[in-house]
Amino acid sequence: MPFISLTSWSLHRNLGPLRWTRWDDNVQTQFTEAQDQPELISLLELPAVLAEKGFESLEVCHFHFPETNEAYLRTLKEAFKDAGLRFYTLLLEYGDISSSNDVRRQSDLAWIKGWIDVAARAGAERVRVIAGEADPSDKDALARSIEALRVLGQYGKEHGVRVVTENFKSLSSTGDNCLAIIEGCGEVIGFTSDFGNFKGDQKFAELLQTIPWSESIHAKAQTNADGIPDEAEFIRCLNIAKEAGYEGPLTLVYDGPGDMWEGIERVRKLAEPFCSN
Repeated sequence: MPFISLTSWSLHRNLGPLRWTRWDDNVQTQFTEAQDQPELISLLELPAVLAEKGFESLEVCHFHFPETNEAYLRTLKEAFKDAGLRFYTLLLEYGDISSSNDVRRQSDLAWIKGWIDVAARAGAERVRVIAGEADPSDKDALARSIEALRVLGQYGKEHGVRVVTENFKSLSSTGDNCLAIIEGCGEVIGFTSDFGNFKGDQKFAELLQTIPWSESIHAKAQTNADGIPDEAEFIRCLNIAKEAGYEGPLTLVYDGPGDMWEGIERVRKLAEPFCSN
């Protein structure tokens, strides 16, 4: 039976600064760029708040970690345990393992492995890795991505963390490429489907391709300028998941205007009927 989950992105205007990771072409390495946001609630407080609201799991964007030292990760792990909330996925919002730049690709691989280590220490069950930012027509890039994902999947397995990828960013923006990645990686890699990331006339057909392989779903509704969900479109996506026999988390995604908790609740109201008999 599916269950209700949340991504920290749905509270990205409430959780303090966003620490974006960027690539510097001049010095060929990553750097961090902070984007100020108010801290109305801390990441350490969030598991208890979500448990009280009836959520069963949380997915956390890497840029919401204020620090990654042992003491902090131990405290975060305890916060999830004390709340009875699953730390389902640590979401990496950076990394291009499809890059033709060998220096960048190897550097990003090492960076991702470092975050797999963080996930293991913080008690995360999974790490979401971006398949790549290359054009979806670039078959060489697709092959590089599959090779890198297999390496990362094995590394995660050795550290007790499941590595997954997603229909997120350019390379995996088509259902066919997602299936090629799934087939090329085999059981060493899992998959997440995001309702909001496939575009155009093929969106629903592509969700039909990927959802049967998915162990998490990012349940993002299309919203208008006031943050009101397109109910018909969202329920059509939810029905695809239901008909596929999907039983994992429906991780609510809201990034529209206004109060974020209110926006989350509007999406939740539509998703919850799909989490009961």
